[in-house]
Amino acid sequence: MLPPGRTIGILGGGQLGRMMAVAAAQLGYRCHIYSPEEHSVAAEVSEDATCAGWYDARELARFARGCDVITWEFENVPVAPLAPIAAKLAPHPRALEVAQDRLSEKRFVENLGGRPAPFAEVDSEEDLQAAFERIGLPGILKTRREGYDGKGQWRFESERDAEGLTLHQGGFIYEGLVHFDGEFSVILVRGADGEVRFWDSAQNVHHGGILATSSLPAAGFVAAQVPEARLLAAKVAEQLGYVGVLALEFFATKDGPVFNEMAPRVHNSGHWTIEGAETSQFENHVRAVLGLPLGDTATIGREVVMTNLIGAAGSDAAAILADPSAHLHLYGKAEAREGRKMGHVTKVFR
Repeated sequence: MLPPGRTIGILGGGQLGRMMAVAAAQLGYRCHIYSPEEHSVAAEVSEDATCAGWYDARELARFARGCDVITWEFENVPVAPLAPIAAKLAPHPRALEVAQDRLSEKRFVENLGGRPAPFAEVDSEEDLQAAFERIGLPGILKTRREGYDGKGQWRFESERDAEGLTLHQGGFIYEGLVHFDGEFSVILVRGADGEVRFWDSAQNVHHGGILATSSLPAAGFVAAQVPEARLLAAKVAEQLGYVGVLALEFFATKDGPVFNEMAPRVHNSGHWTIEGAETSQFENHVRAVLGLPLGDTATIGREVVMTNLIGAAGSDAAAILADPSAHLHLYGKAEAREGRKMGHVTKVFR
């Protein structure tokens, strides 16, 4: 357990790091951001920041020397450069290794008894054709690494959609399309002592592959599948020896929950917890990695709705705040590009 005044290192400089740093400051801790971006929104609210590449061993070592514990807010941090500083990392980088490769992630979850969508490894046009024949159409081809918010994905309704497609490099996964009635996430926090606490599961709605809203309580047919999904999430956390906040996304289907993907970090569908739960996902992640007692995850109010502000949607703060029930979070990003998350709004109905 680290006393207040110590420094938490955060790998990545985005909005998740920003909200984590705010939560840490409220508990009396300092944050040091490490990010390749010259202008980091997380650095704006942190004690210190280092702008350097992930493979800059000298700067990474210097950063680590000034931190008492190190975590991340971005799951695509390269794992290899972290080996020299692994002793200070929480969670263990094994979680990154699993989550960064969609094929490894699905095999990992399948081995724990989870049920992902039908999938196949694809490294060539011939592999894709074989996947069509084995799994069927429609389906989605995804890059095994990186890609988020719908990026790095191609949907196929028929084999004609693949005509002219050239897979110059391997590293893809083909997934059969899942017919679902709703989407939801399971978010937990696991302490260093193995204690696990869950937040209530939000029902999620995506537009164009980007999360639009997270609402509680989830519909009855979704809520009925949460207990089974929680069992899988707890198995994942235990198998990884995980410390901190972990999120798993699911499809609610007529046959039960189908695993979609995991995020070894605080998660967009958990932003509602800042105002809508006794302890936010950001505070509890900080508590966990510091070895502090975990906070209560109970929901506040009878209904909570979190809405992402995408692109220009967050440009008129005054109009949003004209609703006295709106809790506005703007991330400080300079350019409101299409598809970019600029902030979010949460409403709690008591």
